[in-house]
Amino acid sequence: MKNKVLLSIMVLLLVGLGIMMSITNGKRVQIEQVRKEVSQVTKTQKHVTTQIDNLQTTYNANDAKAKSKLIEFAKAYYTFSSQSDYDKRFSKVSDILSLSNDQKNQLFDSGLDATGGSRIDNLGLTSQYQTATGYTSDLDNQTIESLATVVVKTSGTGQKAINQTVLLHGWFDSKTQKFTSIKINNTHY
Repeated sequence: MKNKVLLSIMVLLLVGLGIMMSITNGKRVQIEQVRKEVSQVTKTQKHVTTQIDNLQTTYNANDAKAKSKLIEFAKAYYTFSSQSDYDKRFSKVSDILSLSNDQKNQLFDSGLDATGGSRIDNLGLTSQYQTATGYTSDLDNQTIESLATVVVKTSGTGQKAINQTVLLHGWFDSKTQKFTSIKINNTHY
C-alpha cells in the first residue's frame, strides 16, 4: 500500500511536471512571438524615422534654396547703373524664373520713356543691392513661399543716394527649382 501511495505521488508529480513544462513551453513560444513582433515594430519605426528625417532634410534644403534664390534675384534685379545693366537683369536670373510672359514683361520693363529714350541714363538712375533677410514657409509638398526684405541704395542725377527697403514675395516650385510668381511690395507680377 505504501508503494502504491508513493507511486501515485510520483505519477502525480510527473504529470504535474509535464503540465508545467507544457505551460512553460507555451509561454516561451508566446514570449518569442512577442519578441519577434517588438523587433518588427522597432524596424518599422526606424524605417519611418529615416523617411521622416530624409523628408525633413529635403524640406530644409528646398527652403534654403528658395531663400537663397530669392536673394539672388534681388541682387540681380536691384543692381544697375546704366541702361545696359538694366537690360541685362533678366538674363542674370532667367534660369531661376518660370514666369508667364505677362509677369515677365511687367517685372522687367524696358526702362524707356514715352519717347523711346532711356529713363535710366537720362535721369542718371542707379540702384545698388545692399542686404537682404529671407524667410520661407512651405505651402504644400511642392510650393515654398519665400519672403525677403531687401535694402537697396538708389540715386539719380543731382540726388543724394538713399536706402530703400523693399519686400519681395516669391512662390518657389521645389520640383522645377524656379519661382513661378514674384510680388514686389505687394504688386503681383
